[in-house]
Amino acid sequence: MAETKQFQLFAAYNVWANSRIYEAAAALTAEAYMAPRPAFFGSIHNTLNHILVGDRVWLFRIQGTHPTGPVPTRLNEVLFDNLRDLRHAREVEDQRITDFCHQLNPADLEKIIAYRDMAGNAQATSLQWILLHVFNHQTHHRGQVHNLLSAATGEPPSLDMITLMREITRE
Repeated sequence: MAETKQFQLFAAYNVWANSRIYEAAAALTAEAYMAPRPAFFGSIHNTLNHILVGDRVWLFRIQGTHPTGPVPTRLNEVLFDNLRDLRHAREVEDQRITDFCHQLNPADLEKIIAYRDMAGNAQATSLQWILLHVFNHQTHHRGQVHNLLSAATGEPPSLDMITLMREITRE
């Protein structure tokens, strides 16, 4: 059985890494931030939107509601057309994920969540596997953004979890 503390740590890492990646994106010019790039979602902006789409879809599946607006229906949906609004929404969603992980108990992680995937097919997955996917999904696409930032700036921020762990132990 997974430990709830693991998910609390993943949520803390998520907040930290998103903050760093959004800070780096904000240092770009608007043109560089929105520029078409060789990536699955076509730009830094669209990739960051996709990460938020994924989180909103999964949290709706888990909780059955979404307090900040309609649930996306496409994985490439652009929820916000500028970095400022997207960043604010990301911070709200990160807090929502953090709060959710802090209220978990070990039995919750074993619960089976029934939902429909984006194609409408019925699925059922344990909450712990869904949460592992949510955090892994973010890491995967943040890595893509990291690569795009590297091409744009030459110096993207470190996103290594060990860096966060070192910061936490110094506090």
